[in-house]
Amino acid sequence: MAVTATGVFRRTPRERADQRLAWERADQPFFAAGACHILAWVCRDTYPDRPIGLAGLRFAGERQVFHVYATWAGWAFDHAGWNPEADLLAANREFERRPLDRITIVDDLAAFCESQRHRMPHRYWGDPLPRARDYVNRHAPPWE
Repeated sequence: MAVTATGVFRRTPRERADQRLAWERADQPFFAAGACHILAWVCRDTYPDRPIGLAGLRFAGERQVFHVYATWAGWAFDHAGWNPEADLLAANREFERRPLDRITIVDDLAAFCESQRHRMPHRYWGDPLPRARDYVNRHAPPWE
């Protein structure tokens, strides 16, 4: 799957206001905008034998992270599957047309959600964890 900037899939105002409508989006848009952090944590947990890290993107100078993804040995995993991290960064910078910062995330999911005002799994219309596990399993990791 080709790298696609997360902003391509931003939720509409109706999707932001209606959890069920947001939930009913196809997997790629759902995990690009609104549940990327869930996908990243599930990816890390799926491969406990690998040193998978977590990273986030935010607009330069801002505190709020707008996209979270998993990292491993120069690769990134997000809604577009596994791609070179440099390609993911370039696609998002080009789409946003403004400087971005990449940050390493060391918090656990609950602390991250609290500090960044992201939704915990139990706050979605349905349980996103099985959906995220299925999505991770559909994308072969680069070490296979």
